[in-house]
Amino acid sequence: MRTLLGCLASATVLCLLTAGCGTVARNETSPSPQNNPNVRAQQTEPRAKPITDSKAVAKHLESLAMGIPGVHNAHCVIAGNVAVVGIDVDSKLERSRIGTIKYSVAEAFRKDPYGVNAVVTADMDLSERLKEIGADIRNGRPIQGFSEEMADIIGRIVPQLPRDTMPKDEHTESIKQAPRMNEKSLNHDARR
Repeated sequence: MRTLLGCLASATVLCLLTAGCGTVARNETSPSPQNNPNVRAQQTEPRAKPITDSKAVAKHLESLAMGIPGVHNAHCVIAGNVAVVGIDVDSKLERSRIGTIKYSVAEAFRKDPYGVNAVVTADMDLSERLKEIGADIRNGRPIQGFSEEMADIIGRIVPQLPRDTMPKDEHTESIKQAPRMNEKSLNHDARR
């Protein structure tokens, strides 16, 4: 009996050793699409289409923006392949609600090949300026209209420095105190 148990124990140990040595640790991972040229990923986001007809694309993006609840009107200006869209919303809305509406417009544009790279603003002043630029473009004066609006925008951004201001009293007094030059003094200075 002892020999039988000894043989069984030896056989069990031998089987375990043989099975344990047969499993080698493999560092293989699942097949990668990068290693297989036949596997292609489908693009989930639309690619930006080049804008060839700016008027049609502007109208398209304006109508897309006006389809979002809370947007009363939209104004789009296209420069090259970039669209800037100003949206008009109720001025009594809270800032967070306006941000939500603006985000919804941006989401709608993200799904559109012409709107992927668009810039959306809910600022009332910028939206009005975009409206005026669009009107100038439709009236055949795109460069002049754009230049005028950019000058107005920059004029609002440039700070007024206190040292560049003069109170009215100082300004009028300095003009009164400035020596007046008559023709004789001008002719005399010119000869020197």
